[in-house]
Amino acid sequence: MTQQNTINDNFPDEIFKAYDIRGIVDKTLTTDITRQIGRAFGSEALSRGVDTVIIARDGRLSGPALNTALSEGLLASGCYVIDIGMVPTPVLYFATYQLNTGTGIMITGSHNPPEYNGLKMVMAGETLAGDRIQDLKQRILTEKFSTGEGKLEAEDIKPDYLQRILSEGTLPRELHVVVDCGNGVASEIAPELLSALGCKITPLFCKTDGNFPNHHPDPSQPETLKDLISTMHETGADIGLAFDGDGDRLGVVTPDGKIIWPDRQLILFARDILKQIPGAHIIYDVKCSQTVATEIRKAGGKPEMWKTGHSFIKGRLRETGAELAGEMSGHIFFNDHWYGFDDGLYAAVRLLHILAKDQRNASEVFADLPDTVNTPELGLTMAEGEHYKLINELIANADFPDANVSKIDGLRVDFDHGFGLVRASNTTPKLVLRFEADNESNLENIMERFRKLINSTRPDLKLSF
Repeated sequence: MTQQNTINDNFPDEIFKAYDIRGIVDKTLTTDITRQIGRAFGSEALSRGVDTVIIARDGRLSGPALNTALSEGLLASGCYVIDIGMVPTPVLYFATYQLNTGTGIMITGSHNPPEYNGLKMVMAGETLAGDRIQDLKQRILTEKFSTGEGKLEAEDIKPDYLQRILSEGTLPRELHVVVDCGNGVASEIAPELLSALGCKITPLFCKTDGNFPNHHPDPSQPETLKDLISTMHETGADIGLAFDGDGDRLGVVTPDGKIIWPDRQLILFARDILKQIPGAHIIYDVKCSQTVATEIRKAGGKPEMWKTGHSFIKGRLRETGAELAGEMSGHIFFNDHWYGFDDGLYAAVRLLHILAKDQRNASEVFADLPDTVNTPELGLTMAEGEHYKLINELIANADFPDANVSKIDGLRVDFDHGFGLVRASNTTPKLVLRFEADNESNLENIMERFRKLINSTRPDLKLSF
């Protein structure tokens, strides 16, 4: 059997996702395939005139072995590799600017369970997604590799990252902050950064541990914020902050224990930016509240709804030059006097500056933002590939003459009193649904119209909403 056939026969096709590469360590994501990804990425970079690649990893137990394999692949392609060690994902993104490469790979499983890991990639300033990721897969399958002798160096970029953020100033007054890093890699920076900013810190799970012994590192799930909410009640702190496994997403809890979801965070950030930049262009994803666009317009800004996914949002921000972007999962992208990448740590600092300038407590500040009646993200699990087929059928059968229909990412239907969304997940084989309205009755009416659409299209499906 030839090497070509071996690659094709054992190739883990499913790890090449829409936004990144992700799989189960030693099953679908092995050191061998990671080495080949390194060779493919390095070969593609060199073909685009890029010869230097920055690499980093989060705190997962599989990180060191995958890091070694990745660097071996990059070196074999002929690239110069700069390893910046165990840092949050946004520090890797920062390094691509600071070291003037525009190119890097982060080894991270993000918010996935401990057995997962993956790679987030940026090349020549472009976050790789969709077809770009498929191109890497094809390079591996066809063994279209360059060959050379690269060079590996290590560099500590953390001091530069801290200095850059702190150059925007410390807080005008001290805030007491509870910081839950969930044993993720934000532990390496968040407490130090916030202390230097002028905060009093109560740390929760701020020791990097790839086993995640205390809770799952995903602030988008209410269950993972229970310890933070409890500690807020116990301490009377000014604000609670939570980070995901690789530090590119932010969770927020008020002194009275209320979770402030990212779309409401985005409204606060938008209002602040629009005071400085009238008419600013602000992007939000299809899962966000109707109130986001309404409030941006009220503040004199230009809202734009876009596809879900950190890579897609970053790509659109880069195309348009928008000053701010955000999505419901917790990725916030500042592009006014920051760099336009998603950075949970920097978003936390921007939030603290807003709160410190306001004499009201955080609960009062957020109470001033519009709120709605809404559902959490709902899922309808299907066979692999079936969810894409069904979403196309739903779009074809959709009949909402009394509403505004968007098809940029699934089917979003905006009514005067709320919205419904159904879209195909790009990471797992399921449909994702979300509903919002101005009251419970209207929420139920919108949900019922979506039930009828799905049931008329696929009568065999059992719905959980």
